[in-house]
Amino acid sequence: MAPTSVSMDNLSPKEKNKLRKPIVEKMRRDRINSSIEQLKSLLEKEFHKQQPNVKLEKADILEMAVSYLQQQKTQPQTISVERLQQDYNQGYSWCVTEALQFLCHYPESGEAQKKLLNHLTVPQKVPAIPYLASSSDSKQATVASSLAKIWRPW
Repeated sequence: MAPTSVSMDNLSPKEKNKLRKPIVEKMRRDRINSSIEQLKSLLEKEFHKQQPNVKLEKADILEMAVSYLQQQKTQPQTISVERLQQDYNQGYSWCVTEALQFLCHYPESGEAQKKLLNHLTVPQKVPAIPYLASSSDSKQATVASSLAKIWRPW
């Protein structure tokens, strides 16, 4: 016997919910499975450190993800001023190099070159670092925006 298509218009709301429930449930399970797979791929190196060559169940992936996040939370996330100074100096040097290469292509602007080179040769210190205070705000904004994108069947 060939399957017949049932018109949704003729069904009562209760019957519509009965038909819709398995579809919504499958979509929910697919979302869960997809998220677990994403966790697995994001934390794959950590998983192999703890249990190499083991096929992980979904519960294992979730437990390991929780323990990894707890470890990350307890470890101090300090950024040293020396490291920031080093990064700043590297970036500054790169910018000076790029500016010099650019100026070599335009030798006719001699006065502007001298002013710029004098400005760039003054030792630069790392300016006040406003992004350290605002980095947690931006992380919170990113988390909030990703939570807003979560699909819900209702």
